[in-house]
Amino acid sequence: MKFLEESLVALDVEVQTPEEAIAAAGGLLVDTELIEGRYVEAMIDSYHENGAYFVLAPHIALPHSRPEDGVNEACVSFVRLKNDVKFGHDTNDPVRLVFVLGASTSDEHLRILQKLMELIGNPDNVDKLLQVDDYEEIKKLIGGTE
Repeated sequence: MKFLEESLVALDVEVQTPEEAIAAAGGLLVDTELIEGRYVEAMIDSYHENGAYFVLAPHIALPHSRPEDGVNEACVSFVRLKNDVKFGHDTNDPVRLVFVLGASTSDEHLRILQKLMELIGNPDNVDKLLQVDDYEEIKKLIGGTE
């Protein structure tokens, strides 16, 4: 499982739309060949069809798609947006933290989700993710969840 490794994290990315935010976080996984480009398209299509159901908490979006849409290895990427982006969620907009997860089995999906929830389920960690200056600080936060 590739979980928020340095090559899968980008801070203060400038985007204007939810689609650009999804593509930015998904692009990190495509660049490292953990997912295929069609997985990013599937996430954006799902957003268009189903709305902002994956905006799970204030500031946090967790776009994902189905394994058959092109997951090569279980993975999670993270992009902190430079500016707030409205995804259209009634209570959790605007979004600043975007985590894309890819899993090829339901077991993997649950393991990844559990690990991610240990990180973002803690409001202090969310506050820190909104403010960190570099990957080393993120690595310290992740270290507490392993």
